[in-house]
Amino acid sequence: MRRTAFGFGATALLLCGGWLTLRTVWEGVCRHPAAVVPAAALGAAGVLLLHLRGPRRRRRGRPGPFSEAVRELFDPSREPSAPAREPLGHPHDDLAPTAVLTEPEPAEPEEPEGEAADYAALDADGFEDAVAALCERDGCRDVQVVGGAGDLGADVIATAPDGRRLVVQCKCYGPATKVGSQDLQRFGGTCYAVHEADIAVCVTTSAYTGPALDYAEQCAILCLDGDELTAWSEGSAPPPWQTDEGV
Repeated sequence: MRRTAFGFGATALLLCGGWLTLRTVWEGVCRHPAAVVPAAALGAAGVLLLHLRGPRRRRRGRPGPFSEAVRELFDPSREPSAPAREPLGHPHDDLAPTAVLTEPEPAEPEEPEGEAADYAALDADGFEDAVAALCERDGCRDVQVVGGAGDLGADVIATAPDGRRLVVQCKCYGPATKVGSQDLQRFGGTCYAVHEADIAVCVTTSAYTGPALDYAEQCAILCLDGDELTAWSEGSAPPPWQTDEGV
């Protein structure tokens, strides 16, 4: 405020001084017309001197922030430059899609196809256990393996599903060895009298001689050879206590 008042005061003084100077010069010219030319030359020289001694204007450089603000204020049509926008979308859209790896499902184990048991490859004890398992599989109860020293010809004893007592003798022979009549005679002498069998069965992995089959028929002993044993095991033939002879 002080600077503004001082500026107005100085301006007023200059105007008043200039008016008085012009009045004095005018009155002098009116009184002495010959002094007009020297006075005009003196005034022109003074103006030229002031012009030569005045400060030179500096070349404007790049406008500053204040100038930019003033220009934007008085020139609304000029909009500030907006920063470039990135295109919409995920920044990684241009990347190739990544394949999702999934663990392969474990393959179900294939069940092996049923194969006929190789009873001829078993030893004597294993063969008795295998025959006992067949009896238990087909409904017999109280199945016991009693073969060994002093068995008196009985290797497996069980109760058939119909309640009859089953006594089985097991002969695990090779293909070249057949069950003879002497084997069946020893079994026939004890299966009914000693073991009180209702059904007496002889099972072998081999075959029977003719005399053995004749003795078995006389004594009502059921004989199963290797083929008939395999058929019983596979289920293609009924168990021995369901045959006509065992009824």
